[in-house]
Formats: sequence, C-alpha cells, structure tokens
Amino acid sequence: MRRTTPSFVVTAALAAALWAPALPTRAQSGDILPFKSTETTLANGLKVIVVPTGFPNLVNIQIPVQVGSRNEIEPGKTGFAHFFEHLMFRGTPTTPADTFRDTMAKAGARDNAGTGNDRTTYYATFAKEHLESIVALYADMFQHLDYSEADFKTEARAVLGEYNKNSADPTQKLFEVMRDSFYRVHPYKHTTMGFVADIENMPAQYEYSKLFFQRWYRPQYTTIIVAGDVTPQQVLPLVEKYWGGWQGGGPPPVKIPAEPPPTGPRYVHVPWTGETLPYVSVGFPQPAFVETSRESLAIGLISALYFGQTSELYRRLVVREQMVDELTVSVPSTVDPSLMTVTARVKKPADTVAVRDGILATFVAARESIVPAQQLADAKAHERYTFSRSLDSTERIATSLAFSASFRRTYETLNNRYRTLDTLQPADLQNTARKYFSDPGLIVTTLSKDPLPPEIGRLPPLASVKPSAVFASAADGGQPRFVIQKSVLPQVNVKWLFTVGSGHDPMGKEGLAALAAAMIAKAGSAAMTIDQIDAVLYPMAGSFTALVDKEMTTFTGSINRELWNPFLTTVLPQLVEPGFREDDFRRLKEAQLNALVHDLRSDNEEELGRERLQTNIFRGTPYGHVALGTVAGINAITLDDVKQFAKSMYTQANLTVGVNGAAPDGMLGEIRAGAAKLPAGPAAARVRIEARRAEGIEVEILEKDTRATAISFGFPIEVTRSHPDFAALSVARAWLGEHRLGSGRLFQRIREIRGINYGDYAYIEAFPRGMFQFFPDPNIARQRQIFEIWIRPVVPVNAHMTLRIATHELERMIDEGLTDEQFETTRNYLTNNVYVMTARQDEQLGYALDSEWYGIGEFTSFMRDALQRLTVQQVNAAIRKHLTARDLSVVIVTKDAAGLKQALVSDAPSPIKYDGDKPPSLLAEDKAIGARKLSIAADKVTVTPISDVFAN
Repeated sequence: MRRTTPSFVVTAALAAALWAPALPTRAQSGDILPFKSTETTLANGLKVIVVPTGFPNLVNIQIPVQVGSRNEIEPGKTGFAHFFEHLMFRGTPTTPADTFRDTMAKAGARDNAGTGNDRTTYYATFAKEHLESIVALYADMFQHLDYSEADFKTEARAVLGEYNKNSADPTQKLFEVMRDSFYRVHPYKHTTMGFVADIENMPAQYEYSKLFFQRWYRPQYTTIIVAGDVTPQQVLPLVEKYWGGWQGGGPPPVKIPAEPPPTGPRYVHVPWTGETLPYVSVGFPQPAFVETSRESLAIGLISALYFGQTSELYRRLVVREQMVDELTVSVPSTVDPSLMTVTARVKKPADTVAVRDGILATFVAARESIVPAQQLADAKAHERYTFSRSLDSTERIATSLAFSASFRRTYETLNNRYRTLDTLQPADLQNTARKYFSDPGLIVTTLSKDPLPPEIGRLPPLASVKPSAVFASAADGGQPRFVIQKSVLPQVNVKWLFTVGSGHDPMGKEGLAALAAAMIAKAGSAAMTIDQIDAVLYPMAGSFTALVDKEMTTFTGSINRELWNPFLTTVLPQLVEPGFREDDFRRLKEAQLNALVHDLRSDNEEELGRERLQTNIFRGTPYGHVALGTVAGINAITLDDVKQFAKSMYTQANLTVGVNGAAPDGMLGEIRAGAAKLPAGPAAARVRIEARRAEGIEVEILEKDTRATAISFGFPIEVTRSHPDFAALSVARAWLGEHRLGSGRLFQRIREIRGINYGDYAYIEAFPRGMFQFFPDPNIARQRQIFEIWIRPVVPVNAHMTLRIATHELERMIDEGLTDEQFETTRNYLTNNVYVMTARQDEQLGYALDSEWYGIGEFTSFMRDALQRLTVQQVNAAIRKHLTARDLSVVIVTKDAAGLKQALVSDAPSPIKYDGDKPPSLLAEDKAIGARKLSIAADKVTVTPISDVFAN
C-alpha cells in the first residue's frame, strides 16, 4: 500500500518500525506485568504495542478504538458505536464478508468485537503462522469498509434483535432507566445499546452512519496490540506495510459535553410486568479513571471493602439476615466521571426500605470511618493477586492490555495503576468518599412487579443516616485418581471432580446435588464460617467454587503458589469437614430456588428455552430436570438430606483430582492427604439414560410476557467425544453454526442476509450459559448428548418463518452434505481452534479431567488427529446417519402462545417483510421456505404457563 505522506516521514516511521528492538519497555521491579513490550507510533498516529507472552503457537490481536457510546452526542442518534461493532464485518470491495470469515476460519481463529462506554475493541486469537493474513485483513476492514444501504438496514434489525434479547433481563432495564435519569447532558445518559427509539429508527440513518465512521475510525484514536508467540521484528514491518497508508490527523471532530454538577437526590421506579424479585440500586458519582489518580483507584477499593463479598454489609444482608440473595457493586472505569452503583435483589418487597437504608448507611460509613490498615493491605493484595491469576493465556493478557491501554494508548497504564494503588492510604479512601458521596449526587432506582412500600421513594438526607458498623473481625466466630499438569505458571488450579451430579438426585428431591455442592463451597467448614473463610481468602485472591452438572460435580480452587499453605488450610476443611449450619442451609436453599425461578425461568428466555429443551428430550430419565432442580424438589430437601448426600457421594472412589501450574511438592502432598480424609466409597453407579426421539415435530410453547420470541430445537444423539463420529459431527456442527461466530450457515441465512435476529448456532454437546460466554465450561461431560439449534430471539411475527428457515437449512445440509471446499475450510478452522478452546489454564485442566472420564486421551491431540484422518465422505455419512430435520423437539418462549400455536398448526405461509430492498433470488427463496410444510399436529403442540415450568 503506497504512502501519501512526505518521504522524510515515511523514512522515520519505517525506521521506528524496523529498529523497534531498541525501544522495548522492560519489566521493572514492582511492575504488575511481567513482560517486555515494544511501543511504536506510526507517522499517521497509529499506536502499535507488541507483547511476546511466552505462550506457544497462538497470537492474539486486539484493536481498541477510542469510540463508544460517549461519542454519540446528537439527539436521536445513539447506539452507533455498538452498531459499527456489527457493520465492520460487512466487508470491503476486495474482501467481502465471506472472504473475511474464510480467512479467519483458515487461521483457526475466534474473533469478535465489543463496545463499551468509551471504546470499541476488535479482537481475534489465531495460530501464529497466520499473523500476516490477519494483520492485513483488519487493515483492509478499517480502511476500506463498504456496506450498502440494504446491508445497513439488515444489520439494524439484527441490532434491534440484540436489544430485544436483552429485554428479558430486568437489570438491563433498571440501569437503562437509572442512567437516563441521572445524566442530563453527557452521552453516558444512554447505554451502549442506545435508546430503543433510536435503535428502531436506525434503518433511516444510513447517511449518518458514514459520518460517524469518518469521525472516529481514524489512526490517532486506534491502537493495535499484538501479543503471544511473536516478536517485534515480525509484527512492526507488517503493521507498517498494511496500516501505514491510513490517513489520520486533524482535531477531534466534536466536543463531548461535560456533565454539570448533580442536583439530586433522585428516586426512580421501574415497573416490571414479568416475574421478578424486587431490585434496589443506589448510585453516586465517581471520578474518571486516571491511572495516577488516587481518587479513581480509591473508589475501587471502597467498593470492595464496604460492599464486596467480604464486607459487613454483604454478611449482614445476604448471609445472616438473608433479606438479599444478590448484592453487586459496579465501578466502571470510564474516560469521564460516571456512576458507581450498589444493587441488591431483595427477597421480599417489604424489606426494600431496610435494604436501601442499609446500603445508604454503608456509604455514610465510608465517609465517616477510617479503613483499618490491615484491611486496606488485604484489599491491595487481593487486587494484585486477582490480576496476576488472570494472566494465564495470551488472550487474557491481551484483553487486559486492550482495555487499559485504550485510555492513553500505552502499555504502561496497568503498571502505573498498580504503582498508584500501592501508595493509597486509609485517608485517601475517606477523602474520596466525602467528596463523591453526597445528597446532590444520590440516585436510588427500584424495579419490581409488585408494589413497594411508599417510603421507598422518600430518600433520607445522608446527615440523618447513622453509619453502619463495618470491618467486623473475621475472628469472631476406592482411591482417588490424580491428573498433574506441571507448568511454570505461578497460579495453581486444583479441581476435585466427583463423578456424581444432578442425575443422582433422588426422585422428589431434585436439586439435592446442587444444594449439597453449594453447602460445601459457600457455607464454611466445621471450624470456620463462610464469612471468616472469605476474609482469609480475600487478601490472597484465593477462590473455591463449585460446578454441578448431570454426572459431574467439580470443586475448583485457585491460588498463587506462594500462598498454597494458608489456602489449603482454609479450604480443604470445607470439603472434608463441612460446617452444615442450619442458617447457611436456609440461605443457600432460598438462593437456589431464586436462581431457578427468577434467574433462569423469569429473566432469561434464551437459557430457559435451551434448558427446557434438554429436560423435554430427557424427560423420565435422570437428565429430566435442570441441575438446579425443580421448585417442588428444592422445597422438599432437608439439611439431613444434604449431609447424607455428601457422605455417600463425595467419596474417594468417586474422586479424580487435577492440579496444574507450578504446584510445590508440599502442596501436592497436602492435597493427597486431604483427599485421604474423605470416605473411601463405594463408587456411585453411572446413571442410565435412554432418550426418546420425537416422531414428527413436537412443540412446547412457554407462555411468558416478553417482547421477543426465543426458539430452541433438537433431538438426542448417541455421539459423545468417545464416539467414532464425534469429529465428523463437529465439522458439520461448525459449518452449520459455530457458537457465537458469523461464519456458520444458519448465521448467514438468518441473521446476515435477512437481519432477523442476533445469531443462530448449532451444538452437539451441552453448552450451559451459552449466552454469557464464547466457550463451554469443561466438566460438563455426559453419556448422552443432543443435537441442538439455538435461534436467538426474533420479533414474534417472524417466529414461524424463522423456524421454517432453520429446519430448511438443516434439511438441506442433510440432503446435500458438505462440499470439499466447505469441509476443508471447516476442518482447518477446527484444527487450529482446538488450541484456542483450551488456551486458559483452567480449561486445560478441565479438558484433561473430561478426557479421563471419556477415556480418549489428551483432548487437543485427540481432536487434531481425528480431524486429520477425516474425509468429507465420512462427514456426510455421519450427517445422514445421526441428524434429522423432521423428528424434532421444539421449545419456544413467547407472549402470544395461542396465536403462535394457531400459526404452527395451520401451516399457512409465513411471509417476511424487510426494511430495505432484497435481491429477487432471496425473495423467491423466502416464498418457497415460507410455504414449507412443517406438518405439526395440534396434539403435538403444548402451551405451558411460565409459572408451571420447572415446578415439579
């Protein structure tokens, strides 16, 4: 690419790039980042940061652009920063969207983008030999983005689909209203998604979208971070080659309005029509993030010490008095001053005033009290160790850098932040609290379905609030198998995996396995209460958590190797000498019930539909209920049930222990000694699973008050990782719809071409919490799996048509199979992507334990070998053998259940209307698919009120 800048500038830029080894930033004593970096600024203002991480084979590129919702200043034009997160993948004149996806697939890459208040970041993790092609690909995308008005309108509807998807979560609406009420002129007034009216009007804003792009997508606002198995000598010439001609310069195109001083206090209530527990959120202004600012770092420590899980407020509201089942604090790092919030989900409406006053009293305590020196030291240690433990993969290292470096576009932001953190004194926290926690800045927001006490809206002056007591002393109160993965990483992960899970729940006490695990991980040991344990683990950033699935329960501990002794002394007794206190039992039982009824059933249509599909397919088997249980089952469980389950199931015979990281020999010995204290056995029998495949299409419609319609469908398959056809079906699944990627056939035909929704994916293994993460958690191994297609929420009028499109595409794949080119592209992607799937320390250990369970050997080698031997003929044979588009179980979550049932049973054509013009070929295809007969009998369609779901 030719440069248009003067020749002397070109020479200087090339010299900076080619001789970058003379410019590295070396890790200094006290730095939080242990890497050497190289920083270079090209003549056009583009910043380049190269970080060799020491992790082999993989490279991660992060491209943060200093444009977010903060930059959306014109009325009626919000959401465009987020919109370009979507539009950027529409292609260029030389690289259409399908070429972009093909290039990523050949690199085995996982790529995506994310938008926040102040930045939009594009990123990918890929095999190192594809460095040049990825650098060139992003350079073309940034400099030559091209999209038609029709493409723009299609993507606008996908963005609306994303907003509709989020609309099921009451907290999304809560914070949307809170921000709109708190800010008067600053663009933080709207969320990253934008105001819904603006989103609905986006199809009419094609010309403005070009102006927005021209304003902000410029080199002087952009940073390229390349981390992993690279050197500066490899990276910098490539960036200069492909990015050096990008034109920059000029002053900022618009001025971001400054928010005037607040004039509160204010109270706002959000009515909610669906089932939910009440929410109370208390907010105050907070300073902008500046890495050398004592105020901006003090706010973060205040949030942890006064409102975190080791705080006295948390212990009182959640653990002791049990008025609240969730207490969260948000302290966003933002370019401009923003809003700190503390949010509680309250169990009873009558308690909302007491909870609000408890939160306010804690804010007052932050103003009036001095943090003890030891608590402050513990909080600093927790911050450092928590960050250090996150540096376990190239991707996570680069992600941390991308966020922090986007403020000043420098690697040193994180090091400076932690240097400043070390200097904070107790007085800094009090001075910051006194400055920002005042009556004019207070905003209280509530959300509920049922009426709240009238006094909730009468906010007391802070001067009249008695500060709460804080900083209470924590001192008040067969043979297992081992899998050891030695490495140089200082963070040590330990997994105690028991081959028991919700499939072992007794009939009538569904949820017992989950509740028993919670009592181990979240209820303390015989010697220590959970708040005492949290206080010990906090300064060392240690964790001990539980995960329960159908046939596995995994307890995971993580700690820096230097602190292994006090860590194991604290957490091992939770496993071998649990506390089993009655008050903890009541608290955790109620929390589990709320997680089932509210978090899953009421607040999340997507996960609800997917989990309901699993239970429907496996009805009558031990897999026939979600891991959380049923409402009736949870209510029937007693503390004695929990004790008996733990005694009989958490045995040496059921246990495999995994350890990775630089674990000292003494630590390994202590882990072995602790395992020996468990009951010896016997081993629990594997549950028997016989799933029934539907004959024809069976539909359950979950009737719920919601603005969008979520669809999941599938059927049982016998293929698991140990089956000969696993690699073949993996290729078919990835081609049809890889999770959260735009290259899949379903994504292309439903979301990209038609703009119907936010995404569409296929699965051959269970993937709980799929809407929250890119990769599945390990330790979800199962004897039986289902083939599943997940259709993310659509506008209700398009539900029937979308189901037809998805089944049409599935049937087409079964009938026609994959071509040689499709097979090779997808296989190459999976061959490289297997490293990305297992890039993190926890994933490597988890997959190793799963491989032990399946009996297949090390996962990455197993998959790469199987893929290498695979042929397209084997893939197509496996598709025809295991898949169907006619015998399906379908779960749909929607408001107008009766209307949808009538449409499905009538089998009448289902037309679709577009905002923009579409090619005649697509319209003809729509007409044919819209008339596709699904042949769903009336007696095969069941309507279930949402209140009955997971009840028994």
